[in-house]
Amino acid sequence: MNITQSFYNNMAAQYDKLFLDWHATTQEQAAILETIFSENGFDRTAQILDCACGIGTQAIGLAMIGYSVTASDISDGELAEAAGRAGKYGAKIRFSHADFCSLSDVFSEQFDIVIAMDNALPHMLTHEELESAVRSITGQIRPGGIFVASIRDYDSLLVGKPPYSPPYIHKTDKGQRISFQTWIWSGDNYQLTQYIIDDEDSLQVSKFVCEYRAVRREELTNLLLSNGCSEVVWKFPEETGFYQPIVIARK
Repeated sequence: MNITQSFYNNMAAQYDKLFLDWHATTQEQAAILETIFSENGFDRTAQILDCACGIGTQAIGLAMIGYSVTASDISDGELAEAAGRAGKYGAKIRFSHADFCSLSDVFSEQFDIVIAMDNALPHMLTHEELESAVRSITGQIRPGGIFVASIRDYDSLLVGKPPYSPPYIHKTDKGQRISFQTWIWSGDNYQLTQYIIDDEDSLQVSKFVCEYRAVRREELTNLLLSNGCSEVVWKFPEETGFYQPIVIARK
């Protein structure tokens, strides 16, 4: 088991604490993604693969508004959490364990839309690993289909290489939850430590460690264009309402 699998397996049961209202977030993000899909010529008949589904934040929201969604992840812990949440909300989703670097090992079919949100791609710690992921993902997109992904704004972050992210403080009926990250840089790579402080019924502090590589937009754009995509467009939070830059690549 690699560090990414361990990170998400360990955090699966607490991942929703990063949000004030996780279920409301699924609805908000589904609306944002549907706008992007519509702008690119797709309606709710589109077949979607969420290849980094986590606990289902995007997959469940999209399934709840009528899309046909297949969801995969490398973390069995998060897949189990996502399946449980999908059942709770009546979202019909096909879940599969899959590494997005080798999707063809699991899926024989192609999809109209493949998504990988919430900074999933920068878990690839070298250029070669990122290219492997891009090649795998674009291979599962039908001709004319699109890939939609979000990553942090690393073009800006690499200028100053900040040592931490600003905290999220969520007031609740029972107290408050605080989450923040510290970042230790080594070149373009960094070790991320996620802290979740739950000060509700009792004080609980959780800590989860992972690794990322800061991926510049030009690098990802070039990889998409050299691996079967004909057009790549970036949209920013002020345009979409999503908290990270989003790339849309047409195959």
